[in-house]
Amino acid sequence: MYFAALLARTEDGWEASDMELDDVESLSDLIDLARSAAVDDDTVVALIEQEDAWFGVVRVDGEEDPRYFVSNASAAARSSYGSMLTKELLGSDEEEDELDVLDLDGTEDGEEDAVAVYTDEDTDEDAVGGTGAEPVPAGPLGDPRLLDDLGVTHKQLMALDGDALSEIAESLGATEVLEAVR
Repeated sequence: MYFAALLARTEDGWEASDMELDDVESLSDLIDLARSAAVDDDTVVALIEQEDAWFGVVRVDGEEDPRYFVSNASAAARSSYGSMLTKELLGSDEEEDELDVLDLDGTEDGEEDAVAVYTDEDTDEDAVGGTGAEPVPAGPLGDPRLLDDLGVTHKQLMALDGDALSEIAESLGATEVLEAVR
């Protein structure tokens, strides 16, 4: 069972909307959905969780490249929506059977895009970068600093488990609006 919501930052705080995952068939669809929820091209945070197995955060700031974080990449890679995120983060070259070519990472063909893979022991200086088709790590994957400026530090994000989305919403000051769409 999945839960997904969009939190759009406004001048007056956060607005939440339920994200209908049935309409999301690709990462591009998810990004388009997030951008459509933006108020004046401000920040939108897409939150996705699959029970207590994993959670993902996608941050979209206007037309800038989206940023991603997945709490448990190996668990997420075994689910349909989580696999979209992990494939993007790992730069997987695998093609979907029904699609000829799908470029979700925003790089030109042949370019490699470094991805930070963090473990609990990693610090900023120890971050391991990776490219290409890597094995899926059994821990966090992506940019743990994507919410630092919004009040959720990378250490807090990496330590979350259980009801992570509620804890993120609390740190953002968006608990009431998130619970309204839950």
